[in-house]
Amino acid sequence: MARAIMLQGTGSDVGKTVLVAGLCRVAKKRGLKVRPFKPQNMSNNAAVAEIPGDNNHGGGEIGRAQWLQAIACGVPPSVHMNPVLLKPQTDVGAQVIVQGKVFGEARARDYQALKGRLMDAVLESWGKVGEGADLVIVEGAGSPAEINLRSRDIANMGFATRADVPVVLVGDIDRGGVIASLAGTHLILPEEDRRMIVGYLINKFRGDVSLFDDGLRAIEKFTGWRCFGVVPWLRAAARLPSEDSVVLERLASGEARALKVAVPMLGRIANFDDLDPLKAEPQVEVVFVPPGKKLPADAGLVVIPGSKSTIGDLLKFRENGWDRDLAAHRKRGGHVVGICGGFQMLGRMVRDPDGIEGSVIEAEGLGLLDVETVMEAEKTVRNVSARSVPFGLPLEGYEIHLGRTTGPDTRRPSAIINGAEDGAISADGKVIGTYMHGLFGADGFRGKFLESLGIKGGGLDYRSEVERALDEVAAELETHLDCDAIFSLAR
Repeated sequence: MARAIMLQGTGSDVGKTVLVAGLCRVAKKRGLKVRPFKPQNMSNNAAVAEIPGDNNHGGGEIGRAQWLQAIACGVPPSVHMNPVLLKPQTDVGAQVIVQGKVFGEARARDYQALKGRLMDAVLESWGKVGEGADLVIVEGAGSPAEINLRSRDIANMGFATRADVPVVLVGDIDRGGVIASLAGTHLILPEEDRRMIVGYLINKFRGDVSLFDDGLRAIEKFTGWRCFGVVPWLRAAARLPSEDSVVLERLASGEARALKVAVPMLGRIANFDDLDPLKAEPQVEVVFVPPGKKLPADAGLVVIPGSKSTIGDLLKFRENGWDRDLAAHRKRGGHVVGICGGFQMLGRMVRDPDGIEGSVIEAEGLGLLDVETVMEAEKTVRNVSARSVPFGLPLEGYEIHLGRTTGPDTRRPSAIINGAEDGAISADGKVIGTYMHGLFGADGFRGKFLESLGIKGGGLDYRSEVERALDEVAAELETHLDCDAIFSLAR
């Protein structure tokens, strides 16, 4: 097996994903063959990865974070980098993806009982990820201090102790209480788990780090752990794709720009990183609109993103009054793009006769496209190369969806994918629907699309921007962390 080190956090959203990606890039720059691994992830922002040895399958699902971390390593993403992915569908239940494929659905209580069976898949993938690698950097989930869940844990200390992987604990000073969170974790962990921790680091520090010297001494006094460094607020992280929808709650509108793009924050929003390339455009302001707020009247474009629960989110869309806002937007001549679940919502009707998504078997759509969708059990999961029909330009992206959409407007497809027509366009050309995620990542298409809205776009190489951001994060970690010590403790 390759040597390995694991980053666990004192809580969710402490910045583990970016830190692992940055350390992966540091290791790559040092000439190491490095791989990411996350035993269990919970996210509706999924990516399509290879299923090694399966030549008959289009691909499998992993968390977007491990897709980004694979880029940081300079290797293709594999389903074994994230063997268990939970995709929340309701407040108490989620779809369970195991090694890229749908395993089933489970309520939260049932899932806890299922974890013992899933550990075998985690350890199998763990062995495969390490093949041919020098170093594997593992990302935990949530917090190891959730001792009420410890007996069946596969994401943090349950994995670390089984695989004998040393742990670096990450504390987030930006949210406050970092001394208590680190000392408290030390206090309540059982000895078996505590001895796996080789030290800690502080993340998201703002200002003069010397002002925290007394804090570091206090943490050492309470825990005896060594500090590997204090990481400043990483500005470059904002240019990286986000996985956790928690970040959407903190997004605020930026400065006014030539084009405002409004994005309703659906309850089960999925793959919202589709908007990242638009956010990177200097003339574009992307505004995520929370429930209870109106879609802004000055938006030139409304994008309805993907959803893990199309019918449920469609019903909430109406409850919020966004359907009225969208109708007013169209009357003003505004443009609309629906991606995946958002595309399905734009039609006349969404039907789910087998109750795949839940108990509601049909819902009236928003009526902006003359199409209907029927949910089907078979899931499409694949990376694709395509061509935009309106602009005749190449596209690259991926599909992750249930359902088949038909109707008159599909005779005006938005794209040709693998020789087949995809999506639909309204008669006036201002409403576009597609099943393809990632279309705005195509620089040429994005530029022409913005030009059709009267905005100067293009000239931005989005993928290169992501690579540069990873390099900047890596450089900051090299400066502020003792990376040599962290890597040397891997075993």
